[in-house]
Amino acid sequence: MYRVLYRKWRPAVFDDVAGQEHITITLKNELKTQRINHAYLFTGSRGTGKTTCAKILSKAVNCLDLREGNPCGICENCRCIESDSTLDVIEMDGASNRRIDDIRGIIDEVQFTPAKVKRRVYIIDEVHMLTAEAFNALLKTLEEPPAHVVFILATTEVHKLPLTIMSRCQRFDFHRINPVDISKRLRFIAQEENINISDEALMLIAAIADGALRDALSLLDRCMGLSSDITDQTVASAVGLAQQAYLFDLADCCIDKKCEQALSMLHRLYNESKNMERLCDELANHFRNLMMIKTVKKPRDMVVMSDADFKTAEIQAERIMLPEIVYIMDVLQCAYEKMSKGASNKIEMEIALIKLTSQVLKTDNESLLTRIAALERLVNKLTADLRPLAAGKLNSDESVLPQNQKPESVKSLYEGSGSQYEGSADFNQGKSEYKKLQTPQNLYEDAVKFNQWADVINSLKQYSRAIAAAFEGTNAYVSGNYILIESDTDIPFQLLKQSAQRDKMRVVLKEVTGKEYRLGPYNKPSSQQEDSSDPLNELIAQIQGSGIEVEGV
Repeated sequence: MYRVLYRKWRPAVFDDVAGQEHITITLKNELKTQRINHAYLFTGSRGTGKTTCAKILSKAVNCLDLREGNPCGICENCRCIESDSTLDVIEMDGASNRRIDDIRGIIDEVQFTPAKVKRRVYIIDEVHMLTAEAFNALLKTLEEPPAHVVFILATTEVHKLPLTIMSRCQRFDFHRINPVDISKRLRFIAQEENINISDEALMLIAAIADGALRDALSLLDRCMGLSSDITDQTVASAVGLAQQAYLFDLADCCIDKKCEQALSMLHRLYNESKNMERLCDELANHFRNLMMIKTVKKPRDMVVMSDADFKTAEIQAERIMLPEIVYIMDVLQCAYEKMSKGASNKIEMEIALIKLTSQVLKTDNESLLTRIAALERLVNKLTADLRPLAAGKLNSDESVLPQNQKPESVKSLYEGSGSQYEGSADFNQGKSEYKKLQTPQNLYEDAVKFNQWADVINSLKQYSRAIAAAFEGTNAYVSGNYILIESDTDIPFQLLKQSAQRDKMRVVLKEVTGKEYRLGPYNKPSSQQEDSSDPLNELIAQIQGSGIEVEGV
């Protein structure tokens, strides 16, 4: 009879358990030193190895030839436990044996010594399903069982257990298994089963499994029924997933507000028997990936997709503001919840896409904030496009500050090419030389106040609070693709001499504005400097010249 993969390839030793090294290493050390606890509590989400480790532990505490904390698997005790031919290892389901009478049966049995093996082991799965009376009956025995008895409790909902039960057990929390660890285990099993499977298919299965190796193996079993040569298309077909291309296209429709195109695409996917509930979840997860790209310094470790898709996602993330992403995910989450309550999945998905592509129909605060964010993005783009035209600068950066009008030390300081000038006298005197330089006057005349400078400084705090503090109290102006910094001290400019600090500033500017800028100091136009005299002093001088006495002057 055919055995499904998750049963056929259930680990027989702790070393084969994937992604739970923090637990298996501890258990092996306890077994090697014979510090075996009388009660264990295994908690965690489904498919992470709780029951598997419980079975391995039941063999290990009875093994006659323990090998580095792992059961040998060949001694008489290991073989009889593996074949379920002993009555000394009892595995019971807490959902179907939840009454007080069931627990009383255990209490009566533990008094007897095991018939074949060294220790009697009770594995109670889904223990949170026991009644309050059953828990109370188990308390005393769980606290002080006979020396030959070991209890192993497993649950997916540890918060439902009484504190009195948890305090009597040694607790181990099973984590969701990393997609990389899942894909490695799947690769090994596929090779043993003579199945060809692509790396993209492995990562897709790992992503769908959501940290549960058992779910991943069940999905691999389903894909093997379709083809012996498994690709990501095979996986998508097996579970009714939309291809990544469809997700990118639907996301583009949400960003560009293309309602008709989004609904047409949804209709086509529906006719291809795509699961609407799964599509909604996958689209929400896609925007979650865009959110990670926009907010996390190293998002590659947190986003499960191919390298090519990740590059495409990075480009797409630049076209949407963070508030829009959050709003879209909220709408999709509401639609997903309604689908689970019995509503028409296709209609709920259509309504969600209409909300996302025709936001003019909504007037709630979140929708209005999203529309404002979209307008800000459009204004930033138009301003960046029109400013060079207004200044008469149609060429690149060099047309703003011609190279022949700047000493090399200043060019290296503010353009990021100072590696060859580091430590030179010109480099150290760069700022003072720049002040003496007769730069084109229209660079400053065309400069306008940079209103997002406060946001830049706040974002800079994520990299370094000390560097951000150095720019507190400064002002900035924008002229073409230059950001000109005005400061009363030399501290900000000393920091900008360092290439690492210049790069951080450029990265933050791009995150805030979506555009790359070059850096420079700001000097007020000569007309502003000449007119900077105090009007009050001029009035006093005029009064004194007229012969009128002014008190205190």
